[in-house]
Amino acid sequence: MTWDARLWGALLVVCGVIFLDGLDVSMVGMSLPSIGADLGVSLSSLQWVVTGYVLGYGGLLLLGGRTADLLGRRRVFLIALAVFAVVSMLSSLASNPELLIAARFVKGVAAAFTAPAALSIITTTFHEGPDRNRALSIFTTCAASGFSMGLILGGALTEVGWRWTFLMPGPVALIVLLFGLKLIPNSPRDDAAGGYDVPGAVTVTGGMLSLVYAVVGAEHAGWVSVQTFGLFALAIVLLTSFVVIEQRTKHPLVRLGILRNPSLRRANLAILTVFGSYVAFQLIGTMYFQNLLGWSSFQTALGFLPAGLLVATLSPNVGKIVDRVGTEKMIILAMGLFVAGYALSLRIGPESAYFSTVFPTIMLLGLGFAIGFPSLNIQAVSGVPDHEQGLASGLFNTSNQVGGAVVLAIVTAVISGQSVGVTTAAGMLPAYKAGLGVVTGIAALGLVIALTGLRGLKARRAVEEEEAAELTAVQDELASEEMTPAA
Repeated sequence: MTWDARLWGALLVVCGVIFLDGLDVSMVGMSLPSIGADLGVSLSSLQWVVTGYVLGYGGLLLLGGRTADLLGRRRVFLIALAVFAVVSMLSSLASNPELLIAARFVKGVAAAFTAPAALSIITTTFHEGPDRNRALSIFTTCAASGFSMGLILGGALTEVGWRWTFLMPGPVALIVLLFGLKLIPNSPRDDAAGGYDVPGAVTVTGGMLSLVYAVVGAEHAGWVSVQTFGLFALAIVLLTSFVVIEQRTKHPLVRLGILRNPSLRRANLAILTVFGSYVAFQLIGTMYFQNLLGWSSFQTALGFLPAGLLVATLSPNVGKIVDRVGTEKMIILAMGLFVAGYALSLRIGPESAYFSTVFPTIMLLGLGFAIGFPSLNIQAVSGVPDHEQGLASGLFNTSNQVGGAVVLAIVTAVISGQSVGVTTAAGMLPAYKAGLGVVTGIAALGLVIALTGLRGLKARRAVEEEEAAELTAVQDELASEEMTPAA
């Protein structure tokens, strides 16, 4: 498949969305300590600036993916991107934590429609195989580039004022929108796909929101409180109802049969641990650098930057390697790098030398993301028909965001529990280490999940070898019959 100028343009436009996601996440991460100091927000409440976005994103991704399939990917992509741009600029005017968190939630809802639409535009435009793998590698590179640029911009803008970090993605989104109007190919409504599964959308969205809110709110309400138990029970009821609805409705939001794809299942479970562990690690690292070591927000950005640069440099070539060795081995290698990196971070001290203590972790995480993220993206959509690419993309991104919310809530609860009565920055070190221990354990779980892919790989190879042997036997038999003279 030859990529002409218009095709390249369309690819770069949809890559602009993942660039914005990376830009936004890293910039906001750099500004959290300043937000807490300016608005008087504690660590346990500060996580809601991140979690508010994740709630909207993770709760509505499945609906966003299905909407892209039904209404047309171009239409959904452009409308949601316009909302993202407007809310980005309005969020910079928030005068209290509640308004800021609400704006982040709405922004997450917009991203829940742009992300699966962008990924499904790629997967339906580029054929499965080398072309799609190359496009997805570029997609991942743009995410890393956005994250890297966000670190620098976030660190620099926070020195001026944290509100600038919330304003910046707005104009960038408008630029992407203008190019999208000209370059994104039209994808008409799929009338054959049927209508909306409204009961399914309501139950799965309510169930996801209830589950995440239960975990996030458990720190304040208590893990054995009526609120926490009630929310968990509500989540179970709603998600169970969703499964029943999907089995009976004519046009389901999620065709449950798609989950029989073992590669898709592993990719979703793995990305849950990858994103969850890193979001928690970034929060701990930012608080450690700024509050304990006394770094500025810009110095903190430079501390994280090598990982992003490594991903941006290496990711474009991952698709070619995947073509040769497959996704399973690449993902296992990436998960091993994550575990090693987080384990090394447990060595931090009250006066740690960056290059001997933190830098090895940053480099290992960068390598892990460079290898693992494009491989997981490729695995998540492999073998999925075009009309369900939006669904597969939505499932993958939902796992991504829900993992971030749940793991961040758990790690924050651990840190808060370990820091009761602590009044000094140095006294927070044991709490940070406890949080890093949980992060390392989550990454190790991801490695175990990835290793299960080897069993499936061996089984597929055995089937392929058996089919090849049968084909060879048939060919030999035909050749023998041709060589035998007729009686």
